[in-house]
Amino acid sequence: MKKTYQAPIDVSKQIENLISLGLEIEDKNYAESLLNRVFYYRLIKAYSITLKEDGKYIDGTTFENIVDLYLFDMELRHILFSLIEYIEVYLRAVITNYFSLKYGNFGYKDISNYKKKNFQKSTLKELEREIKRNKKSPFIHNFKENYEGGKIPFYVAIEVASFGTLSKLYKNMENEDKKEIAKEFEVDYIYLESWIENLSYVRNICAHYGRLYGAKLTKTPKLYKEYLNQGISNNTIFASKINLKILAEDDYYDKFHTDLLELINKYPSVELKYLGFIEKWANII
Repeated sequence: MKKTYQAPIDVSKQIENLISLGLEIEDKNYAESLLNRVFYYRLIKAYSITLKEDGKYIDGTTFENIVDLYLFDMELRHILFSLIEYIEVYLRAVITNYFSLKYGNFGYKDISNYKKKNFQKSTLKELEREIKRNKKSPFIHNFKENYEGGKIPFYVAIEVASFGTLSKLYKNMENEDKKEIAKEFEVDYIYLESWIENLSYVRNICAHYGRLYGAKLTKTPKLYKEYLNQGISNNTIFASKINLKILAEDDYYDKFHTDLLELINKYPSVELKYLGFIEKWANII
């Protein structure tokens, strides 16, 4: 049987409802102020998932516990996004340099240069839409206006492609090409294509203020057997962190790692198991 929609209620009644469910709220003015700045559904619904049993809050759960989870998740998204951005830019450079040198400036438009030809047709349509959306950007405008035919070379097209489109471009390539590109990162292409797809997905969660804490990822990365044997689940953020460590250069990862440890220490009430961390996580990342 489907549920019926509840009528909207004001913030004071939202607080009364939370108290009736067992949530401890000492400072109602603080709670009301925050709920006027962060929508109830984003704050309470999203970050109460791990704090309730049978529809009621676990004894001793406070409003501040929910806020801490929200702030922890927000700050985690920020540091993750920064590291993923570095990997994304790195990937764009490696893929562009390799593919352009082998197939020329416009070889990306030739379906015969790809293994998954039907998928590539769809991917190229996505790329064309992204080029049109960015037609006023200086580099797209420059080629449209100043070059014969106004064609967009690969090294320009790749700059306006989303990370998701970049992931598809790589996945559609011939295995030989994927292998050569993966050599730059010292991983097998089967792993790299999986990791790119996962990181694109995680990047979008971060960019659109999605929830990482307690989330089960639908785009999952392949993990090395050594990690699977330790009971690490590949549908968690912890799995993504492991692969980021493999892909990133030491200086970039060390900064992320330092920021992550500071964040964990800042919010001691956060239960890392809800991010996929195992007991001996410190030995891995």
